[in-house]
Amino acid sequence: MSKRPISDWNERYRHISFWWATVFGAGLLKPAPGTWGSLVAVIAGYYLINTGISFTLLSSLIVAITVLSAFAIDHIEKVSGIHDAPEIVIDEVAGQWIALLPFYFFTPMLYDYMVAFLLFRLFDIWKPWPIGLIDRKVTGGCGVMVDDLVAGLFAAVVILAGHVLLF
Repeated sequence: MSKRPISDWNERYRHISFWWATVFGAGLLKPAPGTWGSLVAVIAGYYLINTGISFTLLSSLIVAITVLSAFAIDHIEKVSGIHDAPEIVIDEVAGQWIALLPFYFFTPMLYDYMVAFLLFRLFDIWKPWPIGLIDRKVTGGCGVMVDDLVAGLFAAVVILAGHVLLF
């Protein structure tokens, strides 16, 4: 399996797994498709939280997205031979939404969403231990998903700690 752009996969547009994994094309935006995927996720998360979605339902959506995405990414890898193409950004959605979960424990302001976005991107790009280790060692669709889930968890912990310490 090689890590290269998904544009090398000639039949990509015919597969629902492609559209799902690229968040219906958001991952095709340049530059920095992961940042675009995170931006879509934080905007959708802002909408969901502010229209009253429960903690349990958002958590369930994260789990469902994670499971469906692991299968979709496995399918992409099987038919294309491409591993973790930069255009695959569904992992950013799940991770970014984890970073938003602390907002159920205090009333977030708009800047809190910006902080969650920036912290998640920082941990996703920097990949401190154990995120980097997970990224290198876990393969397949689970591997693509899990490092972003942990990055989201790191961001959530920092947001909660910051809120407790500062307020």
